[in-house]
Amino acid sequence: MAFAIDAKVANSRLDRCREIMARRGVDVLLLSVGHDLPYLVGYHAMPLERLTMLVVPRDADPVLVIPRLEAPRVRELPGVFSLHAWGETEDPVGAVASLVRNASVAAVGDQMWSRFLVELINHSPHLRYARANDIVGELRMRKDATEIAALTAAGQAIDRVARQLHSGEIPLIGRTEAAVSADMSARIIAEGHDKVNFAIVAAGENAASPHHHPGSRIIREGEIVLCDFGGTMNGYCSDTTRCVFTGTPSQEIAEAYGVLKAAEAAGVQAGVIGRSCESVDQAARSIIDAAGFGEYFVHRTGHGIGMEEHEDPYMVAGNALPIEAGFAFSVEPGIYVPGKWGMRLEDIVVATNDGPVSMNNESHDLVTVVA
Repeated sequence: MAFAIDAKVANSRLDRCREIMARRGVDVLLLSVGHDLPYLVGYHAMPLERLTMLVVPRDADPVLVIPRLEAPRVRELPGVFSLHAWGETEDPVGAVASLVRNASVAAVGDQMWSRFLVELINHSPHLRYARANDIVGELRMRKDATEIAALTAAGQAIDRVARQLHSGEIPLIGRTEAAVSADMSARIIAEGHDKVNFAIVAAGENAASPHHHPGSRIIREGEIVLCDFGGTMNGYCSDTTRCVFTGTPSQEIAEAYGVLKAAEAAGVQAGVIGRSCESVDQAARSIIDAAGFGEYFVHRTGHGIGMEEHEDPYMVAGNALPIEAGFAFSVEPGIYVPGKWGMRLEDIVVATNDGPVSMNNESHDLVTVVA
């Protein structure tokens, strides 16, 4: 699958990779499945048993080693990379090994299948291996204007689905979680996404499981329904969480949601350039802790987002990385009381020189839905 990437952008990204490679003492970058490959050259490899590998030497032109039957899917970029299409009886790992024979240190992508890495080690025992994420990830964290525009468009599209949820246009009461999830998935596509990444629908006690899989549970009147949903649109991801209540919430639920809403707002406001990633987590967590719900907030406050739903940087205690312009990340505190109820509220935020900007602007209230 090819993504629209211009040769000038691709060469700029590759040049910056080489600068980081030189700084880290890496001779060659090896990228197979995963999103580093499309980020650099616009091609997304299928997760096949046949090897696809972008070989990026520090001092030579990149080569895309690809199965011959997959070559028609590649949008070639003359002046950016050359194509080595291998046939069914050839040894593709051997071809890669020949391209890296003069290298000492190779950085490999996190998603490379272990079978290919093991075979490469056998072919090239002289190589020392490092993580490509330390190189390409450093670039991908800093979104450029085109990427931010793509995230903004995806955020606006997913907000339209959230608005349909809030308005009661998506029926809830009497339907299964799975049926509502399928309904929301269809709406995500209808609003312009190319694919659905997830559509969590969790009712009542099921909402206490942060990554609940929607099933046969029928949504009833008088309970909270947590909906976490997103997709990929023009190569970039959306992700938002909103909760609704099918009736009038109890005082317990209303008060807890008030704490959650304040925590999420504090996390968004903390996403300021120069502050640490962990400060976003601390800003949200401190409010939940102070209200006595600390033990029920069981995950980090956020994750980076871009071409992948979850990528660097992570908003979690211990991550002292300073926030920079172009960092895009979720702010999604949650409170989960096992066997009773759960709630989460999520926006995608981009750090800018003018402060944090939210990609999600649909109401943050616990909206009552009677449909």
